[in-house]
Order: sequence, then structure tokens, then C-alpha cells
Amino acid sequence: MAETVKKAKAPAKPRKTTASAKAKTKAAVEEVKAVTPSHREIAQLAHNFWAERGWQDGYAEQDWLRAEQELMGRAS
Repeated sequence: MAETVKKAKAPAKPRKTTASAKAKTKAAVEEVKAVTPSHREIAQLAHNFWAERGWQDGYAEQDWLRAEQELMGRAS
């Protein structure tokens, strides 16, 4: 019985990017950076939520996520 050997595909050639494609990518990255709050901003707001709750422990993650969500909503 004869064996058949499958040929491997050649690797894809990298696409050349145009200046407009690079500009679109750069604009998208800048937009994401503008909308994403900094670590410090999130930490400050989460700290405020903790203080509002009377310094009660056990809710750090919820405070962080709430602060992050609120800041993202403000930026949009």
C-alpha cells in the first residue's frame, strides 16, 4: 500500500500596512488610552467608596470594580 504524504502549507507572507491603516490603529489605541482611567484614579475613587462605607473591610474588590466602572462611564 502506497503512503501519501501531505505537503505543509507555506507560511503566510506578512501584509504590508498602509499609512492609513497605521493611522487608524494609532487612533484606536489613543482612544482606548483616553477612555481607560489610570490606576491612581481608580484607587482614589475606591478609597472614597471605602470611606463612605465607614471604613468597613471586606469590600475592596467591589469598591475597585465600582470605581473602575464609574470612571469608564464618565469617560464615554
